[in-house]
Amino acid sequence: MAVENIFHMNGGSGSTSYTNNSTFQMQASDMVKRIIVETIAQLYHEAFPKTIGLADMGCSSGKNSLPVIKTIVESVEKMARLSAEPPEFCVYLNDLPSNDFNSIFKALPDFFRQLVKERNGTGRCPAIFIAACAGSFYGRLLPKNSVHFAYSCYGLHWLSKVPPGLYNEKGESVNKGNLYISESSPPAVSLAYFAQFQDDFSLFLQSRSKEMVCRGRMLLILLGRVGQDNHVDRGNSFYWELLSRSLAILASQGKIKKEKLNCYHAHFYAPSKWEIEDQVRREGSFFLDRFEMYQPEKTCDDIGKSYGSVVAMTVRAAQEVMIRHHFGLEEDDDGVLDTMFEIYGNMIDEEMAKEEIKPFTFLLVLRKL
Repeated sequence: MAVENIFHMNGGSGSTSYTNNSTFQMQASDMVKRIIVETIAQLYHEAFPKTIGLADMGCSSGKNSLPVIKTIVESVEKMARLSAEPPEFCVYLNDLPSNDFNSIFKALPDFFRQLVKERNGTGRCPAIFIAACAGSFYGRLLPKNSVHFAYSCYGLHWLSKVPPGLYNEKGESVNKGNLYISESSPPAVSLAYFAQFQDDFSLFLQSRSKEMVCRGRMLLILLGRVGQDNHVDRGNSFYWELLSRSLAILASQGKIKKEKLNCYHAHFYAPSKWEIEDQVRREGSFFLDRFEMYQPEKTCDDIGKSYGSVVAMTVRAAQEVMIRHHFGLEEDDDGVLDTMFEIYGNMIDEEMAKEEIKPFTFLLVLRKL
């Protein structure tokens, strides 16, 4: 199933929106801020461009893109203080066409006012031109040689489609009852997911190689796994396992159809370090300057909420539209989703009480050759 016309984070600013449930994504951006600054410094001192093209691939809705833009602009400003003419910035915010771009652009007036205020009201706000760019990043989006720095935060573990190899010649799922790769999945399932990742990541690299200037940089943050051969761990795959169990409970209660559950699969893949390195090497347009692995802190900033409930709302913001579409749930079926994600959050808390769940995040810095 192709997902380009369906998949998007929950828009708006309601209780289930991505805007209000993207704490973990913001933490990741804060965590790598130092590396963003270092990478931008290297890039700027190599070329001293008069116009710097920036692209956020998979910007989603909400304000998470804006602090990254601010970090980059301020870093360049410091380096360009002795320059007679500081560079201008052209920023492309990319996501799928169904993304709620409006929520980002509604935040821009405050963003620019803050920039002016921090410069003591001198009015010397840097020239920043921001535009939306709707479309899949698994393909060309921008003109040749228009991007100096590309950034993607938690976007590239989402595949362009559910792998076709998950279905037999009759169109039946070979991974019934599992949303993702699990202990009960036949070997063909992990092979199908890996093949789809190879196709997608290769196309992503090919597309960016045409859009980026020589020696341009990409900083990519995505979910991954530690083991090369074992796709099932107590990390990212375990969260999908718990979501499968939550949906199975709803099916047992007759709230969703079991036959629908048997063929519902995630368009997600957590690659290993070797799989990423191998694909970068095969595609050949980029050099991997940096690869780091993180295990984000399990903090809960929402007073009165458990860690499990915060994770559940984060997953809901990302998966609700897909679940609604597949199971035919309408807007007035919120009670079904409320129940499911409450079950899911409770499961996470129960499992965390037994043994920690350890999802890993990868950071890559790639240099265009």
